[in-house]
Amino acid sequence: MKKLLFHTDTNYSPALNFGLLVLRFGAGLTMAFAHGIGKIPLSDGFIGFVAKIGFPAPELFAWAAALSELIGGIFIAAGVLTRPAALSLVLTMGVAGFIAHSGDGWSKMEPSFVYLVMFLALFFTGAGRYSIDALVSKK
Repeated sequence: MKKLLFHTDTNYSPALNFGLLVLRFGAGLTMAFAHGIGKIPLSDGFIGFVAKIGFPAPELFAWAAALSELIGGIFIAAGVLTRPAALSLVLTMGVAGFIAHSGDGWSKMEPSFVYLVMFLALFFTGAGRYSIDALVSKK
């Protein structure tokens, strides 16, 4: 289970490991503080929007999205539970891009897809050497 949750390849080149650090910090902190923190506490408007796009138990799914953006973004930046956090954000950004903003035009959809691609890359690569995941997976 530890390998599934924390494993990251630390044999990448120093440049690639540094690039993953920069990607994690940029994408994770921007997601957490530009998108996630503003959704907590949940507003009736956000819950209503989640209901409008067809989710059952809209309050539950609204919390899932908000926490994914806030906590997942912080976890990505720190490099802790990177793959599970990235997967939750891939799913959240998929819903945002393909469902929530589907009728809004590309300018509203684009940020969701850019985040989706960044988090998908981190899901496949892991956090890299400069992360909490790397420290935990070594022990």
